[in-house]
Amino acid sequence: MGADRDACSAAPSRRTVLTLALGLTLGLPLLDVAAAQDADPKAARPREGDRLVFASGSRKGRVIAPADAPPGEPPLTAYPMDPVTSVVRDGSRLNQVLLARLEPEELGEETRGRAAAGIVAYSAVCTHTGCDSWEWQPASKTITCPCHFSVFDLKDSARVLDGPAPRRLPALPLRVVEGVLAAAGGFSGRVGFQQGGG
Repeated sequence: MGADRDACSAAPSRRTVLTLALGLTLGLPLLDVAAAQDADPKAARPREGDRLVFASGSRKGRVIAPADAPPGEPPLTAYPMDPVTSVVRDGSRLNQVLLARLEPEELGEETRGRAAAGIVAYSAVCTHTGCDSWEWQPASKTITCPCHFSVFDLKDSARVLDGPAPRRLPALPLRVVEGVLAAAGGFSGRVGFQQGGG
């Protein structure tokens, strides 16, 4: 009778172990999917040392030199590229980068510290609803999102000047490496937008 009682009390333990094992087995494919997304080098966010390449046009995939971004011209759209593997990180539109060359004396102190040769870099995805097309305002050195008319000041860390965008565009620090533009780190904040107005 005592042995039967011991066997009965052990049964829930075995059930618990089997339930946990089944849960882990069912959960592993989900972990594999998440890990695969994180491991996809084309979707990985920009990293220190990544070179910047043209995102479109006849020069798509070519590295960008400072001379490719003349002062006063509309921003270029770029993607980061791993300098070792030459994989362009264009697997996510959240990796799009806007590059604009401004006069160094026009830049705010924080912006100047992240610029290279007067070139600033920001996420190309609006923080309001995630649009990724822009209208350049050369006189004010600002960009306007045509979706809902948020205005960002490229001279001052892409600060929001007008419109519904809840926060500035994340900045990408730059440096010049071997004559081309490279990321000096990752984005300064979360790219894209947060549903619910965050």
